[in-house]
Amino acid sequence: MALLAITGATGFVGKATLEKALARDNRVRALTRRPQSPVEGLDWVPGNLEDHAALDALVAGADAVIHIAGVVNAPDRARFEAGNAIGTAAVIAAMERMGVRRLVHVSSLAAREPQLSDYGWSKAEAERRVAPSGLDWTMVRPPAIFGPGDAELLELFQMASRGLVLLPPSGRLSVIHVDDLADLLVLLAGRGGDETSGAIYEADDAREAGWSHEEFARAIGRAVGRPRVRTLHLPSPVVRLGARIDRLLRGDKARLTPDRAAYFCHEDWVARAALRPPPALWAPAIATEQGLAATAAAYRERGHLR
Repeated sequence: MALLAITGATGFVGKATLEKALARDNRVRALTRRPQSPVEGLDWVPGNLEDHAALDALVAGADAVIHIAGVVNAPDRARFEAGNAIGTAAVIAAMERMGVRRLVHVSSLAAREPQLSDYGWSKAEAERRVAPSGLDWTMVRPPAIFGPGDAELLELFQMASRGLVLLPPSGRLSVIHVDDLADLLVLLAGRGGDETSGAIYEADDAREAGWSHEEFARAIGRAVGRPRVRTLHLPSPVVRLGARIDRLLRGDKARLTPDRAAYFCHEDWVARAALRPPPALWAPAIATEQGLAATAAAYRERGHLR
């Protein structure tokens, strides 16, 4: 039985990873900002990435650390840097103090293009903290993540249910179901000292060349029962204008921020086949169309879709 330390365990990916870890009979310590209900096999550690004592308590004696916590939406570069780059450095420092070697670091495909957005820049900066750390590390760069409980793609499902999906300029993307990603993270936590050490993986649903924006929108349409959903590409200036309007109207709750608009309009967010995890190590288990249907059903059950 391994002891895994997890940051970001109360978020979308973190919850799925926590469940996978416990289901495989691991013991888990997880960082939390707020009080949580007790769970068998799980020890909650109060604190955050700025609390060095909490991080020491989190990682002490752990067999591996899965670092998921990060910032996906912030008003400026400094707060992206604090949540992603500086937060990652704090986790590494705690592991060094406590003598823990194995780190599974969750990055993002956005780190490939740091010039496009503050988010991508901060994720690349986090990778630059991990790479020379001397730890036994593996990094995973997920593409768009979907699954029941996700808030980021909800508006796409809602648009599809109305029959019209507004899209950024033409491009392609890769996707992965949250349970498949969680499965990979827990699997990697149990490795180390082998071919996974020092590897950067771009894990996805294994669809060659990914999905065009139209293909993915129509797949969501089928998931919500609208097989003939229409799509409309918006020019980049219109997407950026919409982001400014969303920020004005919804403030910190805006989904389409100017920073996100910058990388949404990039034409290539496809996972590179050469960086996929070796098939002998891991392969996705959930077909994307099946996963989208389950996601739509979960949204509907919670009243988010008609």
